Amino acid sequence: MIDIKGFALDDHEKSLIKHPLVGGIILFTRNFQDISQVKSLIMSCQAIKSDLIVAIDHEGGRVQRFKSGFTHLPAMAQLGDLYDRKPDQACDLAYHTAIVLAYELKKIGVNLSFTPVLDLNYGHSEVIGNRSFHQNPAVVSILNQFFIKGLHDCGFPAIGKHFPGHGYVNADSHLTLPVDERDEETIINNDVLPYKALILSGLDAVMPAHVVYKNVDDKPAGFSRYWLQHILRSQLGFNGVIFSDDLAMEGAVQTGSPTDRALAAFHAGCDMVLLCNKPEEIDPLLNGLDQFKVDQQSIIRLNTMMAVSQNAISESLYIKSLKELENWK
Repeated sequence: MIDIKGFALDDHEKSLIKHPLVGGIILFTRNFQDISQVKSLIMSCQAIKSDLIVAIDHEGGRVQRFKSGFTHLPAMAQLGDLYDRKPDQACDLAYHTAIVLAYELKKIGVNLSFTPVLDLNYGHSEVIGNRSFHQNPAVVSILNQFFIKGLHDCGFPAIGKHFPGHGYVNADSHLTLPVDERDEETIINNDVLPYKALILSGLDAVMPAHVVYKNVDDKPAGFSRYWLQHILRSQLGFNGVIFSDDLAMEGAVQTGSPTDRALAAFHAGCDMVLLCNKPEEIDPLLNGLDQFKVDQQSIIRLNTMMAVSQNAISESLYIKSLKELENWK
């Protein structure tokens, strides 16, 4: 999955999308001028490759790439705060928030948003903060049962991040490689609990953290067979898609060249890798993977992302959810 530079594709970007190893694009604020323009951009991408996954980070709060013409969604911590006072209302609003999020993106041709954030809010993470629903894993699990149902009712897959948990470390993995020194039992019995619960509720995909859990493995989770194969696949029974986090983040670059990073992520168990915000690395990566054989099971899993996104969406449900959200705000 690659990104693009501006409001429209240039000739080189068109050739990149045609490349057999490119299966998706991720959109950023720099790609959005207005709704008409971004719909045209998405259509031009999909005209080149009809099964291209079009993704975005559109969580609400401070991580919402498109704003003009879109409902401003609350930070998910606001739902957690409401749960502490009015749990039934918070669960209803988690559902309606997901409906509004998914409907508005799907209307312009986006297939998925990398949401929900399942990290616990320990109160000291630079990058997670109020993106987290709550510190209590049980509350995160309950709210996201409703949130995921809302995504699914709009034909949107649910992608939980950042496995096994990015909320405890202070450092931002965009800028450095964070190290979590807790033991495995503590992480499994806290941060991993939402994944354990939500896999049973239809979690479609997972994005691992660029964090080293040094008392478990010396590799960041996204490059760790222990975390992705032994814990996520074997112990938790997860059969969905594993997306890497952005391989251009500082938490990943210590693993080596773009090709080294991608191969390490694939070897660990990722089905698709993301490379964003470093266009100069895309050609070397694709050239470095010229002998790479795509795992057929990964293709089958990735096709489920498109299958979910083909589900019908209900305008009347969206209008109801929008009213509920506006009344709350």
